[in-house]
Amino acid sequence: MPTRKLYYENAFTQSFQAAVLSCEADGKYWDVTLDQTAFFPEGGGQTADTGRLGSAAVLDVHERGGLIHHRTDSPLPVGGTVEGQIDWPDRFRKMQNHSGEHIVSGLIHSRYGYENVGFHLGGDGCTMDFSGELTRAQLDEIENDANAAVWANLPVTAAFPPAEELAAMPYRSKLELTENVRIVTIPGIDMCACCAPHVSATGQIGLIKILDFMRHRGGIRLWMRAGRDALTDYRRRYEDTAALSALLNVPQDKLIPAGERLLAQRDELKHQLTGLQRRQIEAPAAARGETDGSLALFVQGDDAAMRILANAGMEKCAGVCAVFSGEDGAYQFVMASKTADMRAFIKTHGPALKARGGGQERMVSGRCAAARAEIEAFFAAI
Repeated sequence: MPTRKLYYENAFTQSFQAAVLSCEADGKYWDVTLDQTAFFPEGGGQTADTGRLGSAAVLDVHERGGLIHHRTDSPLPVGGTVEGQIDWPDRFRKMQNHSGEHIVSGLIHSRYGYENVGFHLGGDGCTMDFSGELTRAQLDEIENDANAAVWANLPVTAAFPPAEELAAMPYRSKLELTENVRIVTIPGIDMCACCAPHVSATGQIGLIKILDFMRHRGGIRLWMRAGRDALTDYRRRYEDTAALSALLNVPQDKLIPAGERLLAQRDELKHQLTGLQRRQIEAPAAARGETDGSLALFVQGDDAAMRILANAGMEKCAGVCAVFSGEDGAYQFVMASKTADMRAFIKTHGPALKARGGGQERMVSGRCAAARAEIEAFFAAI
């Protein structure tokens, strides 16, 4: 016998009495079925209700073959009666969000013809995927009209219409449904096949806020919060804004100009720092006098720093400026010259330095397996 679904009879049922039909061990949990339940199972993109059955916590709920299975953290006596208690604050915030999603989806569908092709509602908020793209300005219009629908306090009804009546109804649905189709209707806004509990009037949603959006699989993905979730999100953002205002010591309505000033100061400091770093990198070359020979410089730095130093060093010598970083037997090098073809140079002298590398006519880089003493002796000789 299928489980009687009290959440269809009254979505506002918070507690109920039920007979325990079965209780089977499922790993470290128990799988419990009842003759009736107000716990909504996972489905339609919405996570399951949680709460308690007697002293047992209900951790998850699923429907299989018409039976609602409750995952609990402790067993219940089969044949006994148990009191169920829904985690009502969580259930109601889901009802607010899901009903808000119907309003937004209905408006987008009627205005732009886009289908809702994806929906998720859990503890981390609500996301919706649509089959076409929208701009921020278009979404602002949808948000305004969605909240107007909330403030109009329109009725939200749900019913299982007979097949002949269903066939004539212009309802939205992600799936091809033929029987036991539950239609949720918000007059003038949306008519959609849906299995989830909803508010009874749009005013109970309170507020709808579209937080963000992005392109997704040829369409768009929205992040939305409604009701208590929208209030919680606003409160968090306000607290962040107030904290940032105090941190910067500026009024909240002056945060954007203050941020722009900080970014400009940051860019100027980065520019100054880059100059200082460049002069520091070039210091070993700057400390050398000009020479008709070659230079061998040893530093600890990355490839970019070595190239800067090689460029500075080759201005001080008529031969080759060779920059090495690392340790004996495992050096990286950059060599540069204004006068020599460095590709020919490394090809000719690479074996003597135990070096391999390549690059452009004026600069080459690579690895060298010689010791520092060998390298210094080589460049002193040439």
